[in-house]
Amino acid sequence: MTTPGERPERAAPQPHAVVGVGLVVLATDGRVLLGQAHDGRWELPGGKVDPGEGFERAAARELAEETDLRAAPESIRILSVQIDSQAGVTRLTAAAVTTSAEGVPAVTEPHKIARWRWFAPDEIPSALYVPSAAVLRAWRPDLTTLPPVPSYAYPLAGPGTAP
Repeated sequence: MTTPGERPERAAPQPHAVVGVGLVVLATDGRVLLGQAHDGRWELPGGKVDPGEGFERAAARELAEETDLRAAPESIRILSVQIDSQAGVTRLTAAAVTTSAEGVPAVTEPHKIARWRWFAPDEIPSALYVPSAAVLRAWRPDLTTLPPVPSYAYPLAGPGTAP
C-alpha cells in the first residue's frame, strides 16, 4: 500500500531480450582472437551485459573473465548493435573492437572454451556462432569467408558524422 504522494511500484517486467556484447580483439599485427568451443565452433570473447553496465565495461569484464586479457573500457569502440533471435528470444549484441588488450590469452572457463587462437582476418573459420559472425561482419563487411547471418545491423554514427 502506498501513502499519499508516493508512487506505487510496478512489478518488474518479464525479459523479452538478451543484451550482450561481442569483442573483436586485434593483435598489433591485425590478427583476431577467437575461442573454440567444445562443439568445434568459434566465438569472440563477450557475453551478457550486467545490470548497470555499458557495452564497453561489459566487454572489458567479459574479456578478463574469459581470456585473462585486460583492456580498459575507454579503449573499446562500439561499432554497431546487432539484432537477431534465438529460440524465440530477441538478442541485442553490441559489436565492439579493441586494439589495446594486454596479456596472454588463457583458457579461464574450460567448461566453455577449449582454446584461444589468433587468426589473420582472411583465415577466420566459417564455423562461427551467429552473434560472433554478426559482430565480425560489422567490423569487416568485406570478409567474404564469413557466413551469412540472419541479423539486422544498426551502425553507430562516429564523432563528427551527421545523424
